[in-house]
Amino acid sequence: MPLYECVFIARNDVTQQQVEAIAEQVAGLIAEGGGEVKKREYWGLRGLAYKIKKNRKGHYMLLGIDAPAGALPEVERQLGLNEDVLRSLTVRVEAIDEAPSAVLAKRGDDRERDRGFRGPRPAGRFGSGRGRERGDDREEFRARPRDEMEGPDGAGE
Repeated sequence: MPLYECVFIARNDVTQQQVEAIAEQVAGLIAEGGGEVKKREYWGLRGLAYKIKKNRKGHYMLLGIDAPAGALPEVERQLGLNEDVLRSLTVRVEAIDEAPSAVLAKRGDDRERDRGFRGPRPAGRFGSGRGRERGDDREEFRARPRDEMEGPDGAGE
């Protein structure tokens, strides 16, 4: 049987359990069509690139599906009719990878990384502006000789 990956985005005001219920509904439709869901990943509540139906965030769910082609149109129709589903995309793939997807792998890397100490500050060109350690050596702030400040007639500028 052909293999598919289906990703759907649910509204941000539904709970994770409701998203799982939608995935169960999809799994039931696939089972009725003679297939099965091989992989299920909940990617969490993530920000959208642009507003979709007045939502800025959505719950993402990935399903790895092994089903005949005839079972997919009903699944896509039901996802389109569900008011909690903002978008869905089903793509045929060569193989369903059992390892965590790139989205989950990246999230794991972020959590493992220590965000505390980032190393010594480089001695950059600009200071923080607090507590000047040295005088300003830019030309406009350098002290000019008195005769340079007076004009040609001896008066101030």
